[in-house]
Amino acid sequence: MVGPLRVIVAGGGIGGLTAALALHAVGVEVRVYESVVEPKALGVGINVLPHAVSQLARLGLLEDLLPRGVLTAELCFYNRHGQLIWREPRGVDAGYAVPQLSIHRGELQLALLDAVRRRLGPDAVVAGHALRRFEQTDPTAPVAVELLDRRADAVVHDRADVLIGADGIHSAVRAQLVPGEGPPNWQGDVLWRSTTWAEPFLTGRSMFMAGHLPHKFVAYPITAPREDGRCLVNWIAELDRRDEGLAHREDWNRRGRLEDFAPRFDDWHFDWLDIPALIAGASDIFEYPMVDRDPLPRWTFGSVTLLGDAAHPMFPIGSNGASQAIIDALTLADALGPVVRGESSIAAGLARYEDERRTRTSRIVGSNRRHGPERVLDLAEQRAPDGFADVNDVFAPGELEEIAASYKRLAGFVATDPVARDRPDAQDEAVGPDPAAP
Repeated sequence: MVGPLRVIVAGGGIGGLTAALALHAVGVEVRVYESVVEPKALGVGINVLPHAVSQLARLGLLEDLLPRGVLTAELCFYNRHGQLIWREPRGVDAGYAVPQLSIHRGELQLALLDAVRRRLGPDAVVAGHALRRFEQTDPTAPVAVELLDRRADAVVHDRADVLIGADGIHSAVRAQLVPGEGPPNWQGDVLWRSTTWAEPFLTGRSMFMAGHLPHKFVAYPITAPREDGRCLVNWIAELDRRDEGLAHREDWNRRGRLEDFAPRFDDWHFDWLDIPALIAGASDIFEYPMVDRDPLPRWTFGSVTLLGDAAHPMFPIGSNGASQAIIDALTLADALGPVVRGESSIAAGLARYEDERRTRTSRIVGSNRRHGPERVLDLAEQRAPDGFADVNDVFAPGELEEIAASYKRLAGFVATDPVARDRPDAQDEAVGPDPAAP
């Protein structure tokens, strides 16, 4: 091709910003359009798994990111009585070369935004511009995009060799590629999410899940303790609300109400954590239905493709949403690097990206619908609803270990697997057929 490869990324979230950094690193000229007028540190906490942290390390971001969060030491599963079902080390404590990182979503996003502006230039991210439509006259022609400048209420046009739709579960790019898809899939569960300044629990770097579907609680710290000894704890309460129906479209910033969920956890006083007190100490509470979309049989149409939640929105099981978007971004950059060097075509590069990622993420979507590693909670509730004296009376020898290991193989983060260590997106190919296969 003549001249530099130019890419437009629609969406300035974690996936889109990571893609901008990764593409820039291989010589691509990138511009990111973000619909939010003024990006802010909104939301609550997220977990970034080691296979995604290793990709951020490739971009030289860990020195800035690690002090902003907590290096998760372990993941624990408890029943609704506060009894331990399963505990496993995580991150460097499990032998990975890099940590598992618990961090405020807004902190991560703003750190990525700052890195993009420093490395690509202050105009690389154009805020307040929402993509309305795009057009490509043939598969090898540049892509023309039409955007709404929300500040000036004016229409703006741009062109690029490639358009990446990283614009989330309500992606305008996906909607044009796959018209008539309809709303996301909701199976009845609603999440209430918030943060509370609280005393550290367990190791002080522990993440836990307690209860069972559809009555579950998750929490983990996302900051080190401050001077008063308290750390910022991210927590999620989950309940089945299918009888009430879904009243609102998904919105990460929709405010929730204590009275809608807190009474269901009033008796969850564990000897290692008082969950009602944690809920009562929260600041802003956000309500979000647990939704995903069916996997697509293809992501790429001509020189337009999808990334992150636009490509594979999944239930928030196993801490995989942001992690898979980050891996998408680096895989895409690796696939387009040869195009920049004149060794491949755009079509071939995008095909490599999709071949590497679509089937794998489709399998994770399917596994998350079956509750992924969290199904140990459901099994414990089914087999011992009143609790147990010994968890070994509830699970067969090796059963808990295999449930945990099989999801790690699927998601691509097995510390003892040399393939997984060398290729952080590698996964066990024996996990079943592609759910999106025709």
